[in-house]
Amino acid sequence: MKKESEIVNDSAQNGIVDIEKMIFNIRGMQVMIDRDLAQLYGVETKALNQAVKRNINRFPERFRFQLSNNEANELVTICDRLQNLKHSSVMPYVFTEQGVAMLSTVLHSTTAVEVSIQIMDAFTAMRRFISSNANIFQRLAFIEQNQIALSAHQIMTDNKLAEVFRRLDSVNKIPTQGIFYDGQIFDAYTFACDLIRSAKEQIILFDNYIDDSVLTMLDKRTDGVSVRILTKSISPQLRLDINRHNAQYPPLTAEIFVKAHDRFLCIDDAVYHIGASLKDLGKKWFAFNKMQIATTELLAHWQ
Repeated sequence: MKKESEIVNDSAQNGIVDIEKMIFNIRGMQVMIDRDLAQLYGVETKALNQAVKRNINRFPERFRFQLSNNEANELVTICDRLQNLKHSSVMPYVFTEQGVAMLSTVLHSTTAVEVSIQIMDAFTAMRRFISSNANIFQRLAFIEQNQIALSAHQIMTDNKLAEVFRRLDSVNKIPTQGIFYDGQIFDAYTFACDLIRSAKEQIILFDNYIDDSVLTMLDKRTDGVSVRILTKSISPQLRLDINRHNAQYPPLTAEIFVKAHDRFLCIDDAVYHIGASLKDLGKKWFAFNKMQIATTELLAHWQ
């Protein structure tokens, strides 16, 4: 049975091995790795490098140089058959075209000369290919640069859009606490309406001073959201206003509740303490605060 090196050597002589696939571009030069050359010449990699060391004065760095870790890793990435380089403690050497030509003079064999001729032909064919397709390679490089620039621009644009949306969210987000001063009637009205619009299921208002303006504010709610008003008294006029309201708009309910002094606006399960009645917002200073209790807990004390 033939050794692997003999099989590869026979294949090279029969023109089966594609030498051009063994040529890599490293440091701006076309090179071949020592183990590929050893297989083509039918010798062990160690023997090939020992022959070079015995004649090291014939192999300046422009003929032969050792790969760095990064360069070896790049070879592993682009060439599956070189996966074993990942586990090698010694970085391989590579030979330029001049180095390959010099190898035939130190290996002293007919096979070395024949293989060197085939390798020289492969280098020549590679140069012709690169030369004849130089414009294509330049265009590909230009396209690649444009793609990189576009990707960077897209990332920058995405980041800017994300910041815009973040700021918009920050602006649109309902504050959890604050103070409105006298004269901020519209700002306070807008704040209360935003709270009402944010409800998904229910609104419960504890407010001892209700009039038709409060009913108008509560109509800002989303369809399907229930409204329940708890107040200390319901005058005939307020009852009439509620009945007329319910005849045209989604109905709300009003009940007498005399245990609350402050105003509370429950939006779903969140409870806001409001320092003024909804009908008087902005006429005098008042504060509001989102409390650390849930609507269910507040109702539990009432029930």
